[in-house]
Amino acid sequence: MISVLVFICILSILIVVHEFGHFMAAKKIGVRVEKFSLGFGTQLFKHKKGETEYSVSAVPLGGYVKLAGDSLEEFNAKDYEYLSKPAGKRFWVIVLGPLLNYLLGFLCFWLIFTVGYPALTAKVGGVMDGFGAKIAGIKPGDKVLEIDGEKVVFWEDLQKIIQAKSEASKVSLLVLRDSREEKIDVVIKQDQFSDILGQKHKVGLLGITPDDEFITVRKGVLDSFVLGWQKTWELTILTYKGLWRVVTGKLAIKESVTGPLGIFYITSKAARLGIIAILHLMAVLSISLAIFNLLPLPILDGGHIALLLVEKIRGRMLSLKTDKIITKVGMTLMISLAIFVTYNDVLRLFGDKIIKIFGK
Repeated sequence: MISVLVFICILSILIVVHEFGHFMAAKKIGVRVEKFSLGFGTQLFKHKKGETEYSVSAVPLGGYVKLAGDSLEEFNAKDYEYLSKPAGKRFWVIVLGPLLNYLLGFLCFWLIFTVGYPALTAKVGGVMDGFGAKIAGIKPGDKVLEIDGEKVVFWEDLQKIIQAKSEASKVSLLVLRDSREEKIDVVIKQDQFSDILGQKHKVGLLGITPDDEFITVRKGVLDSFVLGWQKTWELTILTYKGLWRVVTGKLAIKESVTGPLGIFYITSKAARLGIIAILHLMAVLSISLAIFNLLPLPILDGGHIALLLVEKIRGRMLSLKTDKIITKVGMTLMISLAIFVTYNDVLRLFGDKIIKIFGK
């Protein structure tokens, strides 16, 4: 039940922030906002204040802001209508939704670094057969303090140093064992693995696994600000690299997308890990939502921006017929994508159980 509430809460925050961006920009340029809705389907709550009706509906998987005169069918050339405004002003109404999602992701990362996040220490939890660590005598419970004189505190530090090493190179480890410091030389072995983008890399390995020892790491407000932007930028670059690999056929789309079912599963795991994991998930989802919405596909914000560019080049709006065709194509694409990602999530999460049921 807690997982469901966390899932709904995260989605609701992302949607409200996104739609508030559109709402705020529309108000700023004098466009009348007729509806601000969280969710779809049966209305659970509605309240009209001024010219805007605010509502909450039963299915919290989306939301929308209805602007006066935002379609050619409804446009009456009134000053308060969306289509009466210049393309430049309409651009800001469109882009501010994703922009606020992007900013929310950064704020979550900033908060995580400020409040403190758990990090694995460089304590050894296990050793693997066939690798240099076991041969050299590294034991579970040893804590790595230095590698070739370079200080190590966190498991992430250890990984970065070791993975950059070449095959058969040797490193000198300073380890803490039973309150005593010992120097142990370990030969590196290389192995190949695929990263999150499906790219294969050869990396150096000691042949050790981490212990479950964590320490909380806190940074100052200014340091957290810088780290938050770094994390946001790294995620942005990673996302665009992933999209490019999908477009070029180097990464299967089924391995790179997830839908509400997959997000719920991830949220359930984050809810069990605590507030920092939830904040991290919200940051990743919010930035991903911003980037996805800016793709130049019909009915997405990026698609509307692309149409504004076409309008700017042509010097006039698209015809009603063309607008309807683009909307239908966009809806078909989005529905098809929703079906695909849901099907993919079902197979990924419950594929083994389905095979067992129908295999009998």
